[in-house]
Amino acid sequence: MTDFLQVSEDVKLPQLTEPAPIDTRALAAALKLRLQEGQARLRLAFDADNNARRMLLGRAQLVDGVLRDTWRQLGLPAELALAAVGGYGRGELYPASDVDILILARNDDFAAGHKQCLEQLIGLLWDIGLEIGQSVRSVPECIAQAEQDITVQTSLLEARFLCGKKSLFEHFSRTFLEHLDPVAFFRAKQLEQAGRYARFNETPYSLEPNTKESPGGLRDLQIILWAAHAARLGDTWTALLRRNVVTATEARQLARAEENLREIRCRLHLLTRRREDRLLFEHQEALASAAGIVATRSRRASEVLMQHYYRNAKLVTQLNTLVLQNLASEIDATPPAPPIVINEHFQMVRELLDVRDETLFEREPRAILESFLLMEQRHELKGMTARTLRALWLARTRIDTAFRRDPANRALFLKIFQQKRGLTHEVRRMNQYDILGHYLPAFGRVVGQMQHDLFHVYTVDQHIIQVLRNLRRFTLPEFAHEYPFCSRLAAGFERPWVIYIAALFHDIAKGRGGDHSKLGVADACRFCYEHGIADDDADLIAFLVEHHLTMSAVAQKQDLADPEVIRNFARTVATPRRMIALYLLTVADIRGTSPKVWNAWKGKLLEDLFRAGMRVLQGDAPPPAAGLAARQEEARGMLRFHGLRPGIEINLWQQLDTAYFMLAPNPW
Repeated sequence: MTDFLQVSEDVKLPQLTEPAPIDTRALAAALKLRLQEGQARLRLAFDADNNARRMLLGRAQLVDGVLRDTWRQLGLPAELALAAVGGYGRGELYPASDVDILILARNDDFAAGHKQCLEQLIGLLWDIGLEIGQSVRSVPECIAQAEQDITVQTSLLEARFLCGKKSLFEHFSRTFLEHLDPVAFFRAKQLEQAGRYARFNETPYSLEPNTKESPGGLRDLQIILWAAHAARLGDTWTALLRRNVVTATEARQLARAEENLREIRCRLHLLTRRREDRLLFEHQEALASAAGIVATRSRRASEVLMQHYYRNAKLVTQLNTLVLQNLASEIDATPPAPPIVINEHFQMVRELLDVRDETLFEREPRAILESFLLMEQRHELKGMTARTLRALWLARTRIDTAFRRDPANRALFLKIFQQKRGLTHEVRRMNQYDILGHYLPAFGRVVGQMQHDLFHVYTVDQHIIQVLRNLRRFTLPEFAHEYPFCSRLAAGFERPWVIYIAALFHDIAKGRGGDHSKLGVADACRFCYEHGIADDDADLIAFLVEHHLTMSAVAQKQDLADPEVIRNFARTVATPRRMIALYLLTVADIRGTSPKVWNAWKGKLLEDLFRAGMRVLQGDAPPPAAGLAARQEEARGMLRFHGLRPGIEINLWQQLDTAYFMLAPNPW
């Protein structure tokens, strides 16, 4: 890119006639007033009709006019062209978004030769209140930068002519499209999305989501239109409907979901008066009020707002998966290999599970659960085809009371939790397509439910799935390095699926009022009875649900140096199997609240309590201060390392009790 602020002074300028001097102050003042008045009118209109699309387009058109008039007033050279790029290029300019522009030049030397007037242009645009993101490039440089950087390529894909030499812009557009490889672009955007999802822990359900970048946010919709645009399939939902990439219902859902996200992002910008895309706690109540949402008897207005947001995000992630698969088939012209038949119901197409008949789930609802079981059992399957996912979504209401009472369906559901691989992926998929919430109505009630505390950063349903994920990782050799002690315990634990069922129910009663641990026990016991789980395993599940907070509370709030504390805890747990299961669930639960909550101090306290409790259960008395000597010796070593003489710590340590060493974070 040619940076016109750093052009060599050796460039020879063409001989130009000096233009008449311009009163830039007066021009800036007039344009600033015009911009402010226009934006005020747009806000009043938005407050009246909530039409976010009209506001975005209106602001883009307002800025278009300001840029064209500024360009003309400054008398920019006729050989330059001005274009809008990025979101501004597609006609979407949020209240506090940057204004991204591209100044096209015939060649680098020509741009360098007009450094002064270009500096004046950008300076004036900032003076009138526009946050400008500018680049000055020749056509060959645009193509070179696009080939090296997918972000630049995406921004240029949406370039829109504003003013200047139109033939130069048209030359750029033709050349850009000639060099654009739709297949490579699509794959790059898929990789980009995978990286973005990883940054947000693969979930749209964090309590402070990013309306633009989080899974289920605007980026999930934009990537569809970018890929379709690059493949010449169109850049609107209507165009994709005409090409049979989406159904009429999906086109309506996409448009409605997009408008919902636009509206909330617009309100966020207007509320904060800056480019803020995160739905932070401090903004949620005010946003709900601005949107006209009122509190109910049991929920705050902000909770109602966020549940609407999560439902919308869930729909967006579903549609993103479906439509990208359809686009992949359209973009990649390679004919697929013949389907591989799996059984009478399913086949494999491009390593994806596919229904052999789109009416399968309507005719035989039991196949809904069978599909998830097959995903776990067949290692070669990488996902489900779009038509399979669409059929699942449409058939979810077939999971009714009769379905849930069918012994064969109950056995299938339990079998899903007993497989050696794939549980986390399939539980996530079951939740995403509302299968899990229909099979377990109690789980359906906590989908999208917020948790207002200092620890949880996920909704209740996503926290439960995170806990399941953590427990599964304890059993997999490839993750043994993360928590070796937990992995060793899990490796020797018979029927680990029992702990998974306990994890599924441990927070399922949140939001009902009362002690969710005790309320959840009733749901868990009913599930165990209906699914024929053996008494010993059912008792363990009920114990874990009721006491899933006990170990953490004892470890962090009581004196582990007190033998009576250890004895009482051991009496509560009662058996070594319960102790191991409770320890594994507790670690997974704490780690599932937030990526930042777990630390080495908590890990050490829990492990010390586990080991001390196991010794009591095995018939040994707890030591008077389990782990105290080791921590004191570690402290002495650090003191010696810093050159302090032996014994210097004695006077201080005589004033401290053992709880200081056992409960406080290591101060050395």
